[in-house]
Formats: sequence, structure tokens, C-alpha cells
Amino acid sequence: MTTVGKALTQAFYGVASDAKIYTYYEGCSDGGREGWSQVQRWGEEYDGVIVGAPAFRYAQQQINHLTSNVIEKTLDYYPPPCEMDKIVNLTIAACDALDGRADGVVSRTDLCKLNFNLNSTIGESYYCAESSGSSLGFAFGQRKRQADNSTTSTTTPAQNGTVTAEGVAVAQQILEGLFDSVGKQAYLPWQFASSFEDASTTYDSTIDSFVLDIKSTGGEFATKFVQLVDIDNLSSLDNVTYDTLIEWMNIAMIRYSDTLQTTVPDLTTFQSTGGKIIHYHGENDDSVPAASSVHYYDSVRTIMNPGMGYNESVEALNDWYRLFLVPGAAHCSTNTLQPGPYPQVNMATMINWVENGIEPTTLNATVASGTYAGETQNLCSWPLRPYWSGNSSMECQYDQASIDSWTYTFDAFKLPVY
Repeated sequence: MTTVGKALTQAFYGVASDAKIYTYYEGCSDGGREGWSQVQRWGEEYDGVIVGAPAFRYAQQQINHLTSNVIEKTLDYYPPPCEMDKIVNLTIAACDALDGRADGVVSRTDLCKLNFNLNSTIGESYYCAESSGSSLGFAFGQRKRQADNSTTSTTTPAQNGTVTAEGVAVAQQILEGLFDSVGKQAYLPWQFASSFEDASTTYDSTIDSFVLDIKSTGGEFATKFVQLVDIDNLSSLDNVTYDTLIEWMNIAMIRYSDTLQTTVPDLTTFQSTGGKIIHYHGENDDSVPAASSVHYYDSVRTIMNPGMGYNESVEALNDWYRLFLVPGAAHCSTNTLQPGPYPQVNMATMINWVENGIEPTTLNATVASGTYAGETQNLCSWPLRPYWSGNSSMECQYDQASIDSWTYTFDAFKLPVY
């Protein structure tokens, strides 16, 4: 379609046959994954590609949506949603100023991970009023698919209590990531201060308690793509362990290695034909972990620059591929919990880079709400990290301990995971 589109554009606008027609792509989430598929397969066709929070490494990414559920079942504790929300809000409050500026945004989730003790939230009180809601059954991360045009209504009672050691144990294990039964890591976690969306439980009025709510984002992938049965979700997690999740990941990783995984790190064709990439990811994405993008960036860096040291390889990669983490941002959007910035002019930035040679050493992002609404901030290009001085001046710093906190080795798999 891209080659056809170029020909149609040339004919429609009467462009000379020897004139350059620039080709750009922009997408987020699965659209971001699809953007990477174009770069990896037909890199010579594109001049600039903008990808946000790509849902690549699909086998691990989708099954990982079940990790929080299996943690809850294994620990035999199903926290009220209000308890988990309280842990998140306390984390944000405690880590907000670690980046040098108290603005309600955790710009340095790495410093939060290195310095904040979740146990400090135990005993803190929480309260959430009674709520009710309905669903048409086709939202992202839906809990249960319904028949066409049907809706479900649920009522959640008021939640009043204190943060428990059991609730913190669930949160802590989620934030450590998925490990097998012998302690080998299989996948990465979400960042500190991200919401625990996949850990949301549902209220069962028949027993007056919160119970497991299997996330269909992962359950449907397990049934239809791993077990190959036409069922919308897993009916239960009985006998499903951490090792089971890893087995499912491994099956899907091999089965869909040339399609859905989309993690080929050798981008020689794209790079050699002058292509440019702007890759961004909300640091508090609660669907696709931000560290997923860091891991792929590092995979490309090492494969494309063999024999180079870290700083030299980063400099070489940044000539044509830039990664930007968006402070406080959620999945492909701003975050209702943190009034942080979000990039709005990515395409203009890309065109300026490709056609005018102006390299984006930082990425402009606008704050949409809160005390600093309307402020334009400069997002740091990875691996540099933001730090504020006096609430008004931000600089991009190199912090080795912070960089190391984003680094994971997936030794639970025999095959390399890029």
C-alpha cells in the first residue's frame, strides 16, 4: 500500500518522476507495533517513523496482562481496588519531588524504584465511595465480552479500610516482574507510580467480597493464540502458575516470531536508506511497560553497533533513532493521576529532522492540566534523565544507577528476547 500510495500521490499532484516523495508513519500502541513492523520489513520505503508505546514482543506483552491475576491467586489475596489506588497515590506523593520539582508528576520513576519503600504505605487509611458503571463490552482491556448491543452494570460498594501487608505484597511482586519457579526473570514490570489496572478485582455481592477478575486482554490471547480455541477468555486460573505463563509466552514467541513479535533488532536497511525514528513511551503506562521500549532500544543499539562501548553506541544510534520517555504519561495519553506533559507536535519535529536536518535532541511536550498547564517542557532523549532545579530549570542528566534500574535480562527463556 505504501508503494501504491507513493505512485498515486505522484500522479495526483503532478509531481515530477524524479522528485522526492517523503513517506511518514505515525501510530501508538498496536499502531506503534505496526510501525515497527514496517521499519523491520520494508525499511527502504519510509523516511520517518513515529512510534508510541508499541505493543511489540506480543507473546510476552499479552500474557503479561495475566501476571497480576496469577500473583493475586498465588498469594491468595484479592485487594479492593481502592486499596491499590491508595498505594499508587501514596507512591506518587512520596516520589513526586525526587526529580527536583513538586508538581504532582513522577518524572523519575527510576529514583522512585531505588528510594521508595512500599511498606511505608501499610496502615494508611483509604476510602472510596460507592460506584456503579456499565460497559458495552468492547473497551480495551474489557473484563468480559458481551453479546452484540448488550451491556453489563456493576455496583461497587463503598470501600473503607487501611492498606494491608497483603496488599503491599501484591503490589511489590507486580513491580518486580514475572519470574519462574527457580528465580529466572521472564518479563519486565510496570514502573513505580503506575496504576495497577491489571490487578483490579471485582465485587461479588453473594459473598460480600472482592474476587479475582481475569483480564481478557491476556486471557483471550491465551485461549485464541496459544491454546487455539475460540473462547473469549480463560474461565479460571486454576493450576495456572508463573511457569504456566512463561510456557505460554514461549509457545507464542516461537509461533509468532515472524509476525506479532515485531522485535527484529537489525534495522540496517532502514538506517542505510536514511530513515529516522522518534520513539516515545509514557513512563507510567499501565498497559505496555515503559521498560519494554528501553529494552528494544538497547537491543537495536547493541546489534547495530557491535564492538562499541555504551556511550559510543548511544551516540551512533541517536543519529537516526531517538527514544523519549514521557514523565507521568499513561498508555498513549496523558494520565488522570499525574498532570504531566505530552508530545503534541511529533510529526512537525520529524519532518524538520528528515527534510531540514534538525536533530531532535529533546522533544517538545505540553502540560495540559494542573499548576503548570500550558507549559512546554523538553523531554530528554534516552538514556539521559530529567532533573529540575528551583522548579523552573530542567536539565537532562546521565545517571548510571537509574539506567541500570531499567535493564532486564530474560534468562527464563533459552532464545534471546529482543
